Amino acid sequence: MKELLRTNDLVFISFVEALLNDAQIEAFVMDAHTSVLEGSINAIQRRVMVADDDAARAQSILREAQREFGGQVENGD
Repeated sequence: MKELLRTNDLVFISFVEALLNDAQIEAFVMDAHTSVLEGSINAIQRRVMVADDDAARAQSILREAQREFGGQVENGD
């Protein structure tokens, strides 16, 4: 597994998951339930992970989305 990005922005995570789903890339959101442990203060960022074989294509999709949406897409690199 390779980390594609990390963020606390749940809407952004949903957006990235939709982009990857459209490209038939399975994404895994790690640390999604840690907010329960830390009191829901968003101190721990969620990580979006993809399979090693899909990482390059997933990063390319994020870069393309960044160009299309004016730099609003952040990247875990």
